[in-house]
Amino acid sequence: MGEIRKTAIIVPCFNEASRLDVQKFLQCTETYEWLHFLFVDDGSTDDTGRILDLLCRSHPKRLAWIRLEKNAGKAEAVRNGFLKALEGEFSYIGYWDADLATPLRTIPKFCEILENREIDLVIGSRVKLLGRNIQRRPLRHYLGRVFATAASLVLRLPVYDTQCGAKIFRNKKDLKIVFSIPFHVRWTFDVEVLARFMMIESLMGGASVERTTVEYPLEEWIDIAGSKVRPRDFLKGIIELYTIFRIYRSRGAKDRFLKDFSSAT
Repeated sequence: MGEIRKTAIIVPCFNEASRLDVQKFLQCTETYEWLHFLFVDDGSTDDTGRILDLLCRSHPKRLAWIRLEKNAGKAEAVRNGFLKALEGEFSYIGYWDADLATPLRTIPKFCEILENREIDLVIGSRVKLLGRNIQRRPLRHYLGRVFATAASLVLRLPVYDTQCGAKIFRNKKDLKIVFSIPFHVRWTFDVEVLARFMMIESLMGGASVERTTVEYPLEEWIDIAGSKVRPRDFLKGIIELYTIFRIYRSRGAKDRFLKDFSSAT
């Protein structure tokens, strides 16, 4: 594998003091010189900020953090991280769950796909296959399959797993458009990200999202204790899918999208 281009990974954090594996982030930073981490403290009320400050002081050129004064949710934390990363000169920008359910060693594999193919987005996919170590509670797995089917229908895109918290994007002008304005949903913003890319595709042309996106079957994903997502959030997610359908698929969707973007710029 050749040298991978400069990459930034956004790590949203809310009350992660007991779960943040500092040593794994340090080891990854020391192993891959092209890799940068930007942590977003989403208004934590525990020791998360202090831990992030100490961690980032150890490698100030490659590790950084920002703090949101109030808890705004993962969607807004990720969006603020992207806006900050877009100020830098990164070829690839992604986001990764702080609990490292997807191991950090997977990041170079995502970047290899972006390096070697005409691909703009790589999504982690939690597919339980022979030879894969995917440990997911049965209820969450089955609810996830129902949700993924509904998301595919809303997007009209054959995507298997929209909600895995491991994604890396090629840094193109479309990326700034997608993250320029707040999301309309809180729990299912991953689906809205894809909907926005598809809206840009329909307005501006170019290669389709289906052709420029790769779902990568993860070798390992372990359901870490302490997740803030609960089975009851499944119902919230279904309601949010309707919101996404109404905003991006109903009559006048293109005009609304253009109006939202123009107001942000």
